[in-house]
Amino acid sequence: MFPTLSSFKATEMTANWISLRLGMSKGTNGKAEIANGNGVPILKAHPDLQARLTTLADDFKSRFQEEPEFFVRVPGRVNLIGEHVDYCGYSVCPMAIEQDILLAVASSKEANLRLINFDPKYPDFQWDFRAVRQWTKTGNGAPLWHEYFLCGVKGAMEVIPEGHLPTGVLVNLSGNIPPGSGLSSSSALVSAAALATMHISKCQLSKESMANLTAKAERYIGTEGGGMDQAIAFLGKQGSAKLIEFNPLRATDVTLPESAVFVIAHSLASHNKASTDDYNLRVAECRMAAQVIAKKRSCQWEYVKKLSDVQKQIGKNLEEMSAVAMEELHEEPYTFEEICNILETTQEHMKTASLTTTFSTSQNFKLQQRALHVFQEAARVQVFRDTCEEKKGNETEKLRCLGSLMSKSHASLRQLYECSHPNVDALVDDAVSCGALGARLTGAGWGGCVVAITTEDKAREFMEALENKFYKHRKHENTEIKDLLFVTQPNQGAAIYTV
Repeated sequence: MFPTLSSFKATEMTANWISLRLGMSKGTNGKAEIANGNGVPILKAHPDLQARLTTLADDFKSRFQEEPEFFVRVPGRVNLIGEHVDYCGYSVCPMAIEQDILLAVASSKEANLRLINFDPKYPDFQWDFRAVRQWTKTGNGAPLWHEYFLCGVKGAMEVIPEGHLPTGVLVNLSGNIPPGSGLSSSSALVSAAALATMHISKCQLSKESMANLTAKAERYIGTEGGGMDQAIAFLGKQGSAKLIEFNPLRATDVTLPESAVFVIAHSLASHNKASTDDYNLRVAECRMAAQVIAKKRSCQWEYVKKLSDVQKQIGKNLEEMSAVAMEELHEEPYTFEEICNILETTQEHMKTASLTTTFSTSQNFKLQQRALHVFQEAARVQVFRDTCEEKKGNETEKLRCLGSLMSKSHASLRQLYECSHPNVDALVDDAVSCGALGARLTGAGWGGCVVAITTEDKAREFMEALENKFYKHRKHENTEIKDLLFVTQPNQGAAIYTV
């Protein structure tokens, strides 16, 4: 989606600063309260990043005849394990990556949002700034790049008090997260837009509140995401993966084995999850699976929105929930009418209660398979985290265990969740044959990237072998191999940089 300028590292400014949290509950009546220093940090740029910021600032000045007032950086992410479980209420284990979205931002006396992209192939965009509050996405297919930005602005405007917004805003955008790669380019863009809008309005939220705000804001694009991407974008930490838990949102450091190396490899098949109904269909299938299980277990299904909800209601562990799914849900696809009959409700009520408004009543739904993946994947996340945190375990055995969990995750995503792609499957197989301890698709699926685990001493050999086996005979003339196949490590989350 955006051009590569270079990589970065950052160190925190020594100056003290205060972050304010806007009141987001009825109890605070919209007043601001201290966020105890847990806001998005203001950082001093490492020289590599400073070079990128200078390039972006120069372009900003040449096109707007103004100086930027500040910069925003939001990283992409790779999810190590826990795919398609966040919107079901279960924990995930991602880490922020080096690739990012950068914004140069300034206020304007003109009452417009003027948005430009450092990459000239993306057309300039202009909109009445205040009118973004009323903006809604129109049309089908993949969203335009500026629509993700509008989602973030609109989400921020919903919590910014009257009188805080500037008259207008100027933004120049750059980034190096490959589009449709499963590395969260769209969520990073939404998050960057929201953060820029908050900062230019002199309003700050805690990192957790920003994650919740932007998760909600991205739904304006039409996808029912679960919040993982936004959470790691704001809560990411250099040197550590994160266990992200929901309801309430919280993040715990996950210390990866010292010799572990994670390699990201692009399958050469791109997919925008907002361009089709595939992603939202899986969300709906999981909700209906939870509701059917609740009904059959004599629970109030109307209050069940997620598979984690029904687990809490019937009081079973994850292993037991897999058995419950096998017992209460049949393998054959369900018709919409059959689900309505089981729940003893009308089709009209079901459309809103189960997120099926956009689907035809002739659509079939696979409930058992989706529920099985979610319960088993959620259990794999727990084992993955426990393995990483085990103090006495043998490092080699730890790595083998993590690799096995990742490979099992991919098999489940391919077979039970049906969100893989032939290129992705081939890349996973090639990665393992080239020496990876395990590999899996990362992100929504239907294309995008694979993440593989290897060791530090074998990483170079592994990448060379994978380049020869997978990429050598496939066309990728417009992209250098270093942007398709690279080592990653946990990086800093969202940050603001002063000029």
